[in-house]
Amino acid sequence: MEMPSVSDELLQAIRTIPDYPKKGILFRDITTLLGNARAFRRAVDALVQPWAGSKVDQIAGIEARGFILGGAVAHQLSAGFVPIRKKGKLPHETVRIAYSLEYGLDEMEMHKDAIRPGDQVILVDDLIATGGTAEAACRLLRNQGAEIVAACFIIDLPDLGGRKKLEALDVPVRTLVAFPGH
Repeated sequence: MEMPSVSDELLQAIRTIPDYPKKGILFRDITTLLGNARAFRRAVDALVQPWAGSKVDQIAGIEARGFILGGAVAHQLSAGFVPIRKKGKLPHETVRIAYSLEYGLDEMEMHKDAIRPGDQVILVDDLIATGGTAEAACRLLRNQGAEIVAACFIIDLPDLGGRKKLEALDVPVRTLVAFPGH
């Protein structure tokens, strides 16, 4: 029996929830993938593979699903982990950046001492959609002197243009599966 490809297995492991968080949205839920030990392992291995054996200093994960994936990727690459969180959630001195959302502004932070100038950093999150959050995270990391090796996501929603925003910042993007539409 032939083993399914990584992308086929991941597509089967991701649950789609219609009309969440609002009517007309197809929410791509990775909690089912995270709960499937084999699919979770294959996803982490596929995210790590291009950088196995490379010098990566830090993995930066965007709250909250990026923490789960980023922690696993950091472990596999023997790298540190930097949490990027919503404003007011980190206990030590922070640096922050404001960014636009569909309806208004938000801010994200990381500890001021989390990145050393020249650190090789990979940004990790579950999904790239419009790219606003990932773009802000890349700017925040670069403001602290990080050299961004790549931004990695399980899911790409290419019709929403997020990948192009990151590529315009000269950030290589790695995704494992794509879903058309939103």
